[in-house]
Amino acid sequence: MRHARRLATRAFRAKVGEFVAEGPQAVREAVAAGVVLEVFATAEATERYADIVAASPDWQVVSEDVVAEVADAVAPQGMVARCRSVVRDLQGTDLAGARLVVVCADVRDPGNAGAVIRCADAVGADAVLLAGDCVDPLGPKVVRSTAGSLFHLPVVVERDVATALDAVRAAGLRVLAADGGGDAGLFDADLDLAAPTAWLLGNEAWGLPPERRALADTVVSIPIFGQAESLNLATAAAVCLYASARAQRA
Repeated sequence: MRHARRLATRAFRAKVGEFVAEGPQAVREAVAAGVVLEVFATAEATERYADIVAASPDWQVVSEDVVAEVADAVAPQGMVARCRSVVRDLQGTDLAGARLVVVCADVRDPGNAGAVIRCADAVGADAVLLAGDCVDPLGPKVVRSTAGSLFHLPVVVERDVATALDAVRAAGLRVLAADGGGDAGLFDADLDLAAPTAWLLGNEAWGLPPERRALADTVVSIPIFGQAESLNLATAAAVCLYASARAQRA
């Protein structure tokens, strides 16, 4: 139990290659992915989620207080799982044949990072790359925000943004950067969204600085028809990814 509690820190997660998944949805998907080492659950959760119990390799019934010690959520949902890391590096990821990839550069907000992973899963993207100074994708808030999608597609961490973009280009994808001051509009008739594409997304506060924009093949802006100043990062990602997914499936 002490080991599981220590997984709240990024340094310990990196050292042991493990993390915690919280709640029935995340634990169910982690079990299906074959990465669960052990589950701690209350008696009530054990009775309610018999399907997860049956599929889990090691199930331990504990008190609510014990679950709360390991969980990060304010109101834990009765179970937490200790899991093997699912994060990859570029060297261990084959992007050959990929048609839709997301590259997040310097994304710091756990909720946004998790929402982008969840959206990428929903549109059938091939991978999410977290590049630069990004939040840890195995942090509890990120894991919770993915609602289980963390276990459905490759999530890759690469410190250097240029290296990440070189890898997607080598796999045959062109890079479109989503930015308010784009050279093209998302709905422009001559913007080919059916081609294999990697969407480059920037930081929540400052977007993509000039040196990041320069790494893209085309900078694309999402039109604002009302009076909003801009879109939230996760919302912008959803709009761009669904536009590409629709064009690729047409």
